[in-house]
Amino acid sequence: MATVSSQPCSSWTRGSIPISRITQRRRFRNRTDLKRLKILAAVVEATPSSAVPLVRNGTNRVLALPLNRADDLQAEARAMTRAINATLYSPELLAEKYGSQRIKVVQRAFEIVSALGSFGLKLFLEQKNGTLDKNKKARATELKTIFTQLGPTFVKLGQGLSTRPDICPPEYLEELSELQDGLPTFPDEEAFACIERELGVSLDSIFSSISSKPIAAASLGQVYKARLKNSGKLVAIKVQRPNIEEAIGLDFYLIRNLGFFINKYVDIITTDVVALIDEFARRVFQELNYVQEGQNARRFKKLYADRRDICVPDIFWDYTSAKVLAMDWVEGVKLSEQEAIERQGLKVLDLVNTGIQCSLRQLLEYGYFHADPHPGNLLATPDGRLAFLDFGMMSETPEEARSAIIGHVVHLVNRDYEAMARDYYALDFLSPDVDVSPIVPALRDFFDDALNYTVSELNFKTLVDGLGNVLYQFPFNVPAYYALILRSLTVLEGLALNADPNFKVLAASYPYFAKRLLTDPNPYLRDALIELLFKDGKFRWGRLEDLLIQGSMDSDFSAKEALQPVLKVILSPDGEVLRTLVIKEAVRVSEAFTLSSISDTYKSAPDFMRTLVFNGNANGPLVMSESEMQSMIELRNQVRRIWGLLQSSNDFDPALLLPIFQLLQQPEVRRLGGGVMDGITQRFVARFLQQVLRVPVTASA
Repeated sequence: MATVSSQPCSSWTRGSIPISRITQRRRFRNRTDLKRLKILAAVVEATPSSAVPLVRNGTNRVLALPLNRADDLQAEARAMTRAINATLYSPELLAEKYGSQRIKVVQRAFEIVSALGSFGLKLFLEQKNGTLDKNKKARATELKTIFTQLGPTFVKLGQGLSTRPDICPPEYLEELSELQDGLPTFPDEEAFACIERELGVSLDSIFSSISSKPIAAASLGQVYKARLKNSGKLVAIKVQRPNIEEAIGLDFYLIRNLGFFINKYVDIITTDVVALIDEFARRVFQELNYVQEGQNARRFKKLYADRRDICVPDIFWDYTSAKVLAMDWVEGVKLSEQEAIERQGLKVLDLVNTGIQCSLRQLLEYGYFHADPHPGNLLATPDGRLAFLDFGMMSETPEEARSAIIGHVVHLVNRDYEAMARDYYALDFLSPDVDVSPIVPALRDFFDDALNYTVSELNFKTLVDGLGNVLYQFPFNVPAYYALILRSLTVLEGLALNADPNFKVLAASYPYFAKRLLTDPNPYLRDALIELLFKDGKFRWGRLEDLLIQGSMDSDFSAKEALQPVLKVILSPDGEVLRTLVIKEAVRVSEAFTLSSISDTYKSAPDFMRTLVFNGNANGPLVMSESEMQSMIELRNQVRRIWGLLQSSNDFDPALLLPIFQLLQQPEVRRLGGGVMDGITQRFVARFLQQVLRVPVTASA
């Protein structure tokens, strides 16, 4: 039975491996890991013994009870110590290890070749017979079954391929995206023995109860439900499959050699297959270190669980090692189980919208995102939150790519396909030496048809499939972050379509893009906003109104933030061209307000007065066509609606405009104001002469 001890920290911080030797034995991936562990080790060594109550058991091993952040850091340091020998992916070490185990290599190679050989033969014969395209769907289903039978490595490989439109045709992407971890469980006795071996304590000393069978099984491990003895909390205990490192290591050794063969002899695949395999293998091996997964979960929680509608479980570091992970038990229903969700009084679409907004923040705000967002990793909690699980595979969006993606959307909306093609350089889709001119017609052919729909009508999956066809035809190398986020949004749209066939993920995403364009001070996004609002020397008020309508639908929209970046652009030293456009537009708006007000006054006058004073002219004193007057009135009304949208923002305050008046003292603004007044004066002189002479005004006037 466990007892509380006040023994000095030295009895447990070192254990079987002295903390001072941690940095000597671990194979670090980078200097950040090394620095972090040294800091954690220093915290452990420096913490007074009286500050940390301990739990002792019969094996003379102790476990600390987390009380605060310092205790949590200590517990994490001990978990890192237990994971000191976690295997990292190294192609050289695999080659060295399996190069001498030829019998084992040949046996496994025979299993793989037997399974995939017949599949490849079918593809070859169908290509010769001209039936390859006709049977793509059937072959994709067959490949999914083969990957499941070949075990964990190929299940992961299939899931990875499902995010690569530059490698797989759309039919294969669809089938492989449905690949679930349908693998048998391993014996519970082995799982429980692994827990005791990894933590160095007996199950009875940790848990007051634990499920006799796994609650869930995946490709790399299985999960049990347990209750902690010291706190009574329910936890999920994830236990790694036995000998999984050996099996995965051998498979990747063989797959990598196959990659060399493909790079050399298969011309149709333009991507560097070996580099792709190495990247994927590195991610899978990271999944084998459950301490790393716990750190991923902690970082994800810090970034995204500030929202009340997002749930991320806490990690229990004292019960975590390289092969055992303990986290909060989350009660919930899989997002794919619509009826069960609705029985709790929840709406699938609300949860999907939460997932979309969180995915966009992951991709475009912080750049750190969940790379395995299949329905089994997303739960609807009874209180209506969206819970994220399984943080083994995470990825990051490069900072420069986050803005480039939003700019890419702007170019798409503007149908600027030349700029879209050039975006692929910034997004790292193409090497700088690739000529994008042949790509432009392919983009135009697809998107001109797709963009005939409104944003609310455009189906995201259709868009991704069409873009995938373009990527498949040209020498694109789709970065992992981009492919994974496309998959994430496609999964969410698929879940939503089950509840509402008319749901469109692009319509749900647009408010976020609009908000970022209007409020983000990033220079790249400011330029994108200008590009969206100005075209052919004219300001597109309709676009601004649409952006404000959509942006205000985002819960984080701020009218204050929307005003400041635009003002800075106009008044910047490099804003001369923009200021000229603003002067022209200010003159046009001033004229629209004045002339439409005159027209309104005339129309409100009694009939006899209009006949007497203006001789019955439809526009009163104004000699202009009815269509021109309607254009003036519509411009005035648009500006009024835009002002109303700004006023309707929760944080709107007229005092927010004070900085604008303060800026009027700057030389640039004085010149801007002078230009506006000169323009207004010239326009009204032209209008006055028009009325006196009773001749139509020219466009140049």
